[in-house]
Amino acid sequence: METRPAKAVRTYNQIVDYRMERDTMGEMRVPADALYGAQTQRAVENFPISRLRFPRSFIRALGLIKSAAARVNGRIGQLPPELAAAIEKAAEDVASGQYDQQFVVNVFQTGSGTSTNMNANEVIGHLAQAHPNDHVNRGQSSNDVIPSAIHVSAAMLAHADLLPAMTGLAQSLGKKADEFRGIVKIGRTHLQDAVPMLLGQEFSGYAAQVELCAGRIRTALDGIYELPLGGTAVGTGLNAIPGFAAAVIAEVAERTGIPFREAKNHFEAQAAKDAVSFLSGALKTYAVALTKIANDIRWLASGPRCGLGELNLPETQPGSSIMPGKVNPVIAESLLMVCAQVIGYDASITWCCAAGNFELNVMMPVMAYDLLESIELLAAGSRNFDQRAIQGLEADAARASGFVEQSLAMCTVLAPEIGYERAAAIAKEAYRTGRTVREVARETSGIPEDRLNQLLDPKSQTGAY
Repeated sequence: METRPAKAVRTYNQIVDYRMERDTMGEMRVPADALYGAQTQRAVENFPISRLRFPRSFIRALGLIKSAAARVNGRIGQLPPELAAAIEKAAEDVASGQYDQQFVVNVFQTGSGTSTNMNANEVIGHLAQAHPNDHVNRGQSSNDVIPSAIHVSAAMLAHADLLPAMTGLAQSLGKKADEFRGIVKIGRTHLQDAVPMLLGQEFSGYAAQVELCAGRIRTALDGIYELPLGGTAVGTGLNAIPGFAAAVIAEVAERTGIPFREAKNHFEAQAAKDAVSFLSGALKTYAVALTKIANDIRWLASGPRCGLGELNLPETQPGSSIMPGKVNPVIAESLLMVCAQVIGYDASITWCCAAGNFELNVMMPVMAYDLLESIELLAAGSRNFDQRAIQGLEADAARASGFVEQSLAMCTVLAPEIGYERAAAIAKEAYRTGRTVREVARETSGIPEDRLNQLLDPKSQTGAY
């Protein structure tokens, strides 16, 4: 790569220093203080699409792969030891975040992510005084590096952030299930009154939802542990020394503590992104589960006087600019928006994963961005919901139990004693007259008082005995 001295140019009334660099397509003007070169600058000018850039998690994974590759290339004699060490050190600095401001290429770019791969190669090459293609990219292609970085970043982020957040939320919901296990309430199906249950039973279902979703994500991550590295351009491994990819992946696995392994079939690994689609589907399923949980809790806490009011959410901020004293379920609402965003990202990821044309998927950058954003949003949303809503959640036991006696579904336990039709008639009469099932049954069912009280004991209907 040829570099010419810096000059100055006036741009929007500012003096900007620049230098001239050359790649295979000719000269390019590059900011004088930039660590990247001509290929990155071409991408900056070619893709002025959005403000979106690859997140920190992706740059960390990309730097990690480049560092591991440099170490292996030095070990197997593909690079001089001193040069390999310099590249490894520069890549580690990139992975640590010291040069994030140098990663300037838009997410909406070449579908292989070549522009961002070269952005990394040029920055690391500049720092290590190495050639970005011949040295930094030795034994690699954008076509296997970028999908590998997607997998590494997603797995690292899930293990470090999302799964711990899910564990915390599941534990808090489980604690509430224990705390609420003695509170009888009315169940609801079709948004209508159903038979009695325990509030703790309801919360045990929420805890189980989160736990099961975590299991689905762990299952999906197993496919993410397979890395396409080693396939180079089309999966054949051209220009990569045999054993290079396996050694690099072993380095990455050792440094991360995650059991990454080389893809069994490199043609599948580069032409298709089914593992990413599967993980995104698991993330979407978790978003669906959180939507159900957050909606249930905010509706159960509706009121405080004219709603269901069986739960009391922690008060976090004033809820209205016009209605004094109003407090809204804002934490649950923010989580619902997170879920909407993740479900939308899954649609985008699904479409991207379908774009595996012949030997390469050409929508990887936006796929990577949406996948990592989904993981980060779900992790942050889960933690916030846990800490600011669930942990401080309280039950109004009196209000919950008060609904039970008013429920027409109390007649359900009478059906085995007097038949479905007579029990239904009691329910209809209770509704018509505004009385309880107990009151009408006492007059019309013929069931002895002791037996009636035994049948209509709400807790006995919950399966808690």
